[in-house]
Amino acid sequence: MVQSNQSHHLQSPSPQRTRALLGVISEGFFSRLSFGLIAFALPLYARHLGLSVAQIGLLASLNIAVSMALKPFIGWIADRIGYKRGATLSIGLRSLMVLLLVAASTPLHLYLLQASRGVAKALRDPAMHALIADRSAKKQLAATFAWYQTAKGTASSIGKGVAGVILTLTASNFSWVFGLAFLLSVLPLIAVSVLIPKGKSSPPDKSPALAQSPFPTAPPLKTGRQTPPLKTNLLLFVGYGFLLSSIGRMLRSLMPLLLVEYAGLSAAQAGFFYLVSTIVTLVSTPVFGWLYDRASRKWVLMTRSLTNVASSILYWVSPTFAGFLSAKVCDRIGTAAFRPAWAAMMAEISAGDKSKRARIIGLMSAGEDAGTVVGPLLAGLIWSAWGVAALLGTRIVLALLAELYTLRVVRVMHRPTLSGMRINWTPTAMGSCQAPLTKAGENQPSYHLPRR
Repeated sequence: MVQSNQSHHLQSPSPQRTRALLGVISEGFFSRLSFGLIAFALPLYARHLGLSVAQIGLLASLNIAVSMALKPFIGWIADRIGYKRGATLSIGLRSLMVLLLVAASTPLHLYLLQASRGVAKALRDPAMHALIADRSAKKQLAATFAWYQTAKGTASSIGKGVAGVILTLTASNFSWVFGLAFLLSVLPLIAVSVLIPKGKSSPPDKSPALAQSPFPTAPPLKTGRQTPPLKTNLLLFVGYGFLLSSIGRMLRSLMPLLLVEYAGLSAAQAGFFYLVSTIVTLVSTPVFGWLYDRASRKWVLMTRSLTNVASSILYWVSPTFAGFLSAKVCDRIGTAAFRPAWAAMMAEISAGDKSKRARIIGLMSAGEDAGTVVGPLLAGLIWSAWGVAALLGTRIVLALLAELYTLRVVRVMHRPTLSGMRINWTPTAMGSCQAPLTKAGENQPSYHLPRR
């Protein structure tokens, strides 16, 4: 009876969920709109203050580095005070840092503010992901994250374009850009505070195992049998996020050089590529979110590496406008498939121990952040030492290895009782996941991810 009531609750439409989805999409859109303004203007302002190219590169990556270092540990704040409070606290701190950018007048100010934004990001990312997972319908996790990622991707492109227009119209008055970025950064705070309801999206359940598991139950175990303990390493999933993120990011920062120097394309043609990328992202991200929820987790996860292989081959053998355009479309399709699937995977894995959900998501997200840092560095070293062909060949080999890694991850996710696992956070066994034993003679249900 409890199970049927819960299934009806999860599948029936809810005005609260609709309102929460609107709040989530609004937060993602306006946050990334504000960030797009800053991402375009900050390097130019740093150059205006006299920083070198290397110093600007360090400045741009400082917030990611700080966030990556703190995410595995700072998520406990969100677990302790609540996901919504953690999100609003981090968004408020981030808005304050953006406001202070208006008055920043020295390189030291910029470095300190970027580091502070990294602290806010370390709290915001796991808190927002946990909040989305906690308020979303369990069978629509990837679809919700897909719309969230679509809103962020669209707003980022708009923000960069708006920043360029403002700087042109105001004769490079950076205070106007940072001031507008601050005003936009306040809107996510309002969206989360007003639109996202308090409390859990699902009613509490008397059974601890049922309360922890977002997935349908299997028939009860026969008496006299004992369920073997499930041990899996959380670092397996951290490594997965790191590997796929690093491969996907290898060409991101080098793409302008590939387009202009390797393929010999004009700046206008290169700009057209980014327009096409935005359109592909808008169309394909919600589709892959729906496919992950409704069709096949395995094939959606494998799409990222398959498109990395295809795009690398196209970049290599067809350095023309048509070849590079096709390769760019492949890359964007892979990104559109991976982002909602990865976010939903973090939500599913962290559902095993909701008391530490934000910390688990923080650790997995830190692995992804590490990939965004290591990937471009590795690509730059390979290109400098052995050339573009070696870079693309390395990317193909790593993508094929990532496919094998994906199959391993999918098998682990399909193991019985994964969604009921507990996370051991002792210093000597951090990341070890242990499912509780079922005593002989007790009819306790087991839980599993449905095979697709």
